[in-house]
Amino acid sequence: MAIGKLVRRLAELIAVLIVVSFGTFMLVSLMDADPAVTILGEGHSEEEYAAVRTDLGLDDSLVVRYGSWLGAALTGDLGSSVVPPYSDVMERIAAALPVSVELAVLGMGMALLLSIPLAMWSAYHAGGRVDRIVSAGTFGVLSVPSFLAGLVIIMVFANQLGWFPRAEWARLSESVGGNLYHAFLPALTIALAETAMFTRILRNDLITTLREDFILSARAKGMGTVHILFSDALRPSSFSLMTLLGIGLGRLIGSTVIVEYLFALPGMGSLVIGAANTGDFTMVQGAVLIIAVIYVVTNALIDVSYGYLDPRIRRAHV
Repeated sequence: MAIGKLVRRLAELIAVLIVVSFGTFMLVSLMDADPAVTILGEGHSEEEYAAVRTDLGLDDSLVVRYGSWLGAALTGDLGSSVVPPYSDVMERIAAALPVSVELAVLGMGMALLLSIPLAMWSAYHAGGRVDRIVSAGTFGVLSVPSFLAGLVIIMVFANQLGWFPRAEWARLSESVGGNLYHAFLPALTIALAETAMFTRILRNDLITTLREDFILSARAKGMGTVHILFSDALRPSSFSLMTLLGIGLGRLIGSTVIVEYLFALPGMGSLVIGAANTGDFTMVQGAVLIIAVIYVVTNALIDVSYGYLDPRIRRAHV
């Protein structure tokens, strides 16, 4: 039964990825600019433009073009940029993706480290002063736009205190310490809003779990508060948090545009925006496809993890 469920999940994942890839491929149809004009520039003859369209396969049917593009993408070939400096799309993505992934992972990690104890503290004192302070604080953080929070962080920690750089980046391959030093402020900017959301979601679920019979039984057996919160209450209260984590991680990889812009970072957000502004449709296609695949696969893994978080789900499917 478990194997059948796994096969069904895999089939669903493949179907979703096919739909996502087709939607990504159709991005070219939504762009106003003529790819031939983008490549050659203005002032060329119609015959020259037609030759470029033929080379790109734009004269073929939609099904043929999609099949060719998908087949090449499955082999790791996403084509070449159609605007100077005419670089390989996969090479550009390989350089930009680690930056966005690192920012998203660090931001999420910092958010979890902050939100889990805050949510536990708030839920355990539900309705009390601590709970009201935490709730008011998270609501206030959610009310601040990310670009404004980033500007405040830059003004305080970079401009005033000078503790961190404003617009520099060091890759992990160069220096681990230097990389984390440069990534701290961008990751903190991402973590603020995520911390507030995680705390509010987990706090509400923990309050419900702490009223369950098995928690009351653990208390009656004399189990300590820390043991009850971390060993008994946290896992079954993490469904919403894990869902939000999966959605947020996939979303942040492609939506760190504001943070990357504020800190001048060479990530996926900057790559997609730059390619869209110059009409580089092959770069947009490739980057959006990679982001979408990461998003879909991440959420599929989160879905599978539910069985680990709560054994009742595993037993329900046996």
